[in-house]
Amino acid sequence: MHPIIRTSYLAIFAASALLSAAQSQAAAPIYMDQGKNWNASTRADYYSRDQGSQIMPLSWAIALKQPDGSAFMANSLSRYGYLPNPQSNPPGLPVGFTAANSSSGQNLGMTCSACHTRQIEVGGAAYRIDGGPAISDFQSFLADLDTAMGRVLAEQAVFDAFAASVLGSVSSPTHKAELRLAVEDWYQRYHTLIARALPQEPWGPARLDAVSMIFNRLTGLDIGPPPSYLIPENIQKAVAPVRYPFLWNAYRQDKTQWPGFADNGNDLLGLARNLGEVYGVFAVFHPKKDAKDLLKIDYLANNSANFSGLAAQEKLISKIGPPKWPWPVDQALAKQGEALYNLSQAQGGCADCHGIKRGAFRSLTHETWATPVQDVGTDSREHDILQWTVQTGVLNGAKIPFLEKALKPTDTAFNVLGTAVVGSILQHYAREFLGKETITTTNALYMPTTAPLSGAFRPTVLQPSGAFPYEARVLQGIWATAPYLHNGSVPSLTELLKPAAERIASFKVGPAYDIQAIGLAVEQSKFGAYSLTTTDCSARNSGNSRCGHEFGTTLPAADKLALLEYLKTL
Repeated sequence: MHPIIRTSYLAIFAASALLSAAQSQAAAPIYMDQGKNWNASTRADYYSRDQGSQIMPLSWAIALKQPDGSAFMANSLSRYGYLPNPQSNPPGLPVGFTAANSSSGQNLGMTCSACHTRQIEVGGAAYRIDGGPAISDFQSFLADLDTAMGRVLAEQAVFDAFAASVLGSVSSPTHKAELRLAVEDWYQRYHTLIARALPQEPWGPARLDAVSMIFNRLTGLDIGPPPSYLIPENIQKAVAPVRYPFLWNAYRQDKTQWPGFADNGNDLLGLARNLGEVYGVFAVFHPKKDAKDLLKIDYLANNSANFSGLAAQEKLISKIGPPKWPWPVDQALAKQGEALYNLSQAQGGCADCHGIKRGAFRSLTHETWATPVQDVGTDSREHDILQWTVQTGVLNGAKIPFLEKALKPTDTAFNVLGTAVVGSILQHYAREFLGKETITTTNALYMPTTAPLSGAFRPTVLQPSGAFPYEARVLQGIWATAPYLHNGSVPSLTELLKPAAERIASFKVGPAYDIQAIGLAVEQSKFGAYSLTTTDCSARNSGNSRCGHEFGTTLPAADKLALLEYLKTL
């Protein structure tokens, strides 16, 4: 990036102070009790730990305007459901948005807390749940950012104001011309992604088609020929939205990702999971051919992933405990519910699939919990995207030693992602532990064992079987994670205990919470009272089906109340 678009720190702090003015007026949320290892210090680190994401130069984000002339970053992006971070540096950034230094200056990025921090509202009070699924509208954020940057290029007055903010005292015709070229380069790539990937039917708040967007970012924007690196044909509509998962206990599951295609449960597998995530949220990643390397690809040639930041974030995640229910509980009723919870699956109980049981061996340092992966009749759409095929671009022929086959000219996006992530980790370890720029047959023998990475992306789940399994997680803190099912198609636990045919077909999504139903309140005031309309079991592959998980649905009403009371205590 040209030096002229490097951030002016004085301008950033001055502008950020204005952006955060409204934030200081907001009432502080009530923070949940999430265990002895979670405190203000770990929370602050989790909110702003850099992972290597680079959306755009920070000075651009601060200079950007909404159509009404107000700052795009106003009020910490609260209009999209993002949450203020009083300790952000510089001030005014939301929780999970970072300002990290790079060779090109300071960049606005995202970290996992943007999508995995929740705030709910009960009785006029706000309750903060760290590691909880965000109630944010990521699609609107992406689309509005595209529109705002498009106006910078399309309208001269808008560009002039933008340039004056970005360039400050160094503004000149030459500098403005260089800035316009840089914005055009950025916008070409970003607009290609947004125009091709975002669906007509919105995901809505609290949902995101994360896997499709990771596939699209990686295969559409990163592995084509320079200087744009684009392969536009690889970008497909992201039409399989899921709800954000909760993060407490995520580090100890023995499987992860909703379809359960990834082994999990140690630091190396955690790194693979998190690296795939950061490649999907604006990391710079442009691998190139390298005949000298055993892998034949230099995965770190132009790679902004912050490996130390990813490792630190995983350690932070391991400290997040499930939130404790902060309101009264009928302990006698909960005791009755515990007995129901521990019934067998055939009897309508939960513990067979969701109880704490020892999982597969992954590490000497901690025990994993079993994460059963099975088909319980829920929406099948996410399995479709695992079959996507793409042009492999610069990664054509790339092969990881312990994976079966080299990438073909056209291969699955799933295999491209696995190759990119595992190849990057192998080279990172070679440089970190061996001080070697390339992996050779000789020095590969001295690398730490990375064989467990063979399970980080298991293609076996892709084989046609007629079944559409998803992971079943331990239910600690489940009360705080509505809407339910992997695709967020059921608003409350009360609704989930109804047969699918009787579940509500449409409901509003937002932070207002109903502690009786244990889930989303019927009335919501944010997001324009957006409603999610779901489909029944006749359209299981719609992406919005409320079908499946018919467990506990035949219990008597009194037993359902007891079970719900117990679920508050987990």
